[in-house]
Amino acid sequence: MKNILSIITVLVVLSGCIKEKQAGADLNTGDMLPDFEVVMNDGSVVTDDYLKQEVSVVMFFHTSCPDCQQVLPEMQKIYDVYASEKVRIVLISREESKEDIDSFWKEKGLEMPYSAQNNRKVYEKFAKTRIPRVYINGKGGIIRHIFTDSPNPSYDDIKSALEDVIR
Repeated sequence: MKNILSIITVLVVLSGCIKEKQAGADLNTGDMLPDFEVVMNDGSVVTDDYLKQEVSVVMFFHTSCPDCQQVLPEMQKIYDVYASEKVRIVLISREESKEDIDSFWKEKGLEMPYSAQNNRKVYEKFAKTRIPRVYINGKGGIIRHIFTDSPNPSYDDIKSALEDVIR
């Protein structure tokens, strides 16, 4: 009985990441960034055309997802190092309000700009399922590396992929 309760508890905890729908694209390395436009929390607008001008990183997340909670601090480190080096970094929520993200950002000391999306319209241009998703893209918008929660990427993983694309 204890084992069954443990399994149920784990499934409930992970349900924030598992609540998946099967709609949308499923982009792979070598694909082009899809057309999209998001408004960031600072009011600036980010488009695929803007990202195509430099090396870029796009991350999809939800702050209640345990895997995203592990990757977001790694992304903050990436942002701190690479945002000033002409790497364009955009974090986009999947079905989450600005208020919830602001609360999480404040609690965790995160300072990266983000776009709060209350739906999956932008996410579904990239993927059908799974978060976190991190796309490392070359100039011109070609997707060069993709990370998901299998396994969660570390700072070193993302840095290595970025360095590969920057070279």
